[in-house]
Amino acid sequence: MLPNETSRQRRTSKKWILGLVTVVLAFSVLSACGSKKEGAATASPSASAAATGNPSDIIATYKDGGKITRGEFDSFINVNKMFSPQLAQYLADPAFQQDMLKQMVTFRVLSAKADDKVKADADKQVTEQMKAITDYFGKQEGGMDKQLKDNGIELKDIESLMKLSFYTMGSMESKITDQAVQDSYKEQAAAHAFDVATVSHILIGLKDSATQADLRTKEEALKRAKEVKAKLDAGGDFAALAKEFSDDPGSKDNGGTYKDADINQWVTEFKDAASTLPLNKVSDPVESSFGYHVMKVESRSTKQLDDTLKTQIKSQLAEKSLSEFAETEYPKLIETNNLPKVETNPAPAASPAASPAASPAAK
Repeated sequence: MLPNETSRQRRTSKKWILGLVTVVLAFSVLSACGSKKEGAATASPSASAAATGNPSDIIATYKDGGKITRGEFDSFINVNKMFSPQLAQYLADPAFQQDMLKQMVTFRVLSAKADDKVKADADKQVTEQMKAITDYFGKQEGGMDKQLKDNGIELKDIESLMKLSFYTMGSMESKITDQAVQDSYKEQAAAHAFDVATVSHILIGLKDSATQADLRTKEEALKRAKEVKAKLDAGGDFAALAKEFSDDPGSKDNGGTYKDADINQWVTEFKDAASTLPLNKVSDPVESSFGYHVMKVESRSTKQLDDTLKTQIKSQLAEKSLSEFAETEYPKLIETNNLPKVETNPAPAASPAASPAASPAAK
């Protein structure tokens, strides 16, 4: 198996469709809610944030007359849940609800700043992606109608969120200058973010890639890796030794080689070695979570700043600006917030002469 980061190993065939709606949700909802915040109220994970309240109830207001109703908020959450079912376990978590409110208000405020050109371009993308979404879910059991019914939404709710998303990102990207893209490229290139390399390796693994059963201890793996290195130093054929010794099924029958690969897809230790080892020299064993790699970097280069990379960097910078806006400007925008608050740890008991401090609550 290619020594990829775990998150890349877990891609599913549906990931591309999820990205159509959630690509600009840059506030890391899952990471924020993956472990309960200390002191946060607890509730049954099966409870729904939409379970109580009149749909017309106003749950939040923000500057310049903005308001969010219960019905609008529930639809926003339910569309996200349709594309990311794992969100269901967080629906009753106040931290999750507050994060979703932050996203919704941020999207509304920033999307309203999109100019006519941004909106026209975004509308074309929305039309294309809505077709892709309906085609995709139309092939699932029960079709699109079942998905909508199960999630308590209508097709217009999906389209509404997509417009918010594309208008917001389009508006943010339109403000990114060519100079900012150039500067970011230079900074990331210096950190090897755009390196491409042809690397051959022989993995002496700790676990079987198929069953995850233990193969050997770290000590045994290191000893075996050193033996392989010695064979190579003595003139052994890399491809033949990879076929004989490597525990990487993705490369052992191909000389142990990954050709012209993006090094950033690999685990940190392997990536760092690929970006720094002298060319065409067999390395000492390199340790990673997979075991020990005897490596040889055959070529290494940096991607040039072409149109594709410019688009990628512009999106990165726009997402960063979006996240910064949410963290710094959102608290200034919000006027009322009737969602459950996230309780922080109570202050330590005060001395008799001191006044007890009130426990702060997040908006």
